[in-house]
Amino acid sequence: MRVPHELIRPLLSTRKVLLERVGRNPQFSHFGEEAVITRLLQTYPQAQRVAVDLGASDGVEGSNTYKLYKDGWGGLAVEPDPRAFAFLALALTGAAGDVGLARAGVSPDNVVPLLDAHGIPKDFGFLDLDIDGYEYFVLDALLAEYRPGLICLEINEKLPPPINFRVKYDPAWRWRDDELFGLSIVATDEVARRHGYAIVEQHYNNAFLVPAEVAGDAALTPEQAYTEGYVNKADRLERFPWNAQYEALQTMTPEEVRDHLARRHPDRVDAYEISW
Repeated sequence: MRVPHELIRPLLSTRKVLLERVGRNPQFSHFGEEAVITRLLQTYPQAQRVAVDLGASDGVEGSNTYKLYKDGWGGLAVEPDPRAFAFLALALTGAAGDVGLARAGVSPDNVVPLLDAHGIPKDFGFLDLDIDGYEYFVLDALLAEYRPGLICLEINEKLPPPINFRVKYDPAWRWRDDELFGLSIVATDEVARRHGYAIVEQHYNNAFLVPAEVAGDAALTPEQAYTEGYVNKADRLERFPWNAQYEALQTMTPEEVRDHLARRHPDRVDAYEISW
């Protein structure tokens, strides 16, 4: 019998918190993102030790910000699910930094007012965005008013260049645990460039962005980022075994990808934008 992940997750999170409290050093992020974030924060030091986590879940299991908050970073953690939020609030009790909490869904309409209400500085140090939906439009709205020093953005790693894919903004959107979510690496590059940012790394299903003026020669094209950060990862199907069913997308033409998505999800053809 398969136990639902929503039942397992609190147990995993509790175990990690207990290990940390007895001096052990568990990994909180999913696939080693903590190490990437640590390295990039050394390469691009931040004056504002403020981290904003949009889609924080329970704040522990799979978290890219828990270690930062425990190390003294302040900021804001946002999560709409009531059970996950309850654990999040408990997990961050006693955090070394001043971390605000908000039980809310994030949208293009409320993301800036939400950060404003919590006094987040315009040039805060780190943004983690993972809402399994319309990240493109949330990031577009946020970067119109804020300029974080480092961004970790969950992307749709299933859709390779040159596919430019993004889920449209719809408050009723819900991910169905399939290949329709978020934004592709090409769409990531599009919204990044619009606001003067560059991709400096892709790590499996996360893209890392910094302001273009500090990226310099480290800036990557979407093709470079995707090849280095996903295609050439020898263990990617071990870490993402569910992606085996989507491997054919790697060799399809853009037109074939478009038609494939339309055939598989005829009721959602108006829920996303796709081009190349």
